Amino acid sequence: MMKQPEWDGRRSVRDNARRELSPLVASYLDYVRSQLAKDPPPPKLHPLRLATKRLRYTLELFRPIYGKRLDERLGALRQVQQQLGDTNDCVAAWDLLSQLVRPSAEHTRMEKFLQRRAEKQAADFRALWQELFESPGREKWFMDFLSRPSPNAHTLVRRQK
Repeated sequence: MMKQPEWDGRRSVRDNARRELSPLVASYLDYVRSQLAKDPPPPKLHPLRLATKRLRYTLELFRPIYGKRLDERLGALRQVQQQLGDTNDCVAAWDLLSQLVRPSAEHTRMEKFLQRRAEKQAADFRALWQELFESPGREKWFMDFLSRPSPNAHTLVRRQK
């Protein structure tokens, strides 16, 4: 499971973000890597999408602290979430087909098509993950950024109100 942030009410939002968000992302990366090491089939990838979604939405809350430079990192998470969503759509269609359609030659062809499509989507996800998070320097790019919120964070927060 992923680490949960431990916010200190006595500290500023900026200080909490600097202290907690990098470990949160590190926990997410460790979680995804540990799951991918098990080489899960497409139906087992959905929890990764949920974890990505939670992380992305959490980080979006801190956009006033980090400014527009956070958008590139959020974009990487959005791409991963979308690719995992595409994979899950194939799996869900496959499951629905199994429940609603009587076995037949056409049913078997559709099932195989959806199965192959889900596997391709899962392979595309793995390739995207490698590009966005496993390329040299990418983890540092993400973590270093989160450890340094904008020095004008208080100004940014006031403008957002």
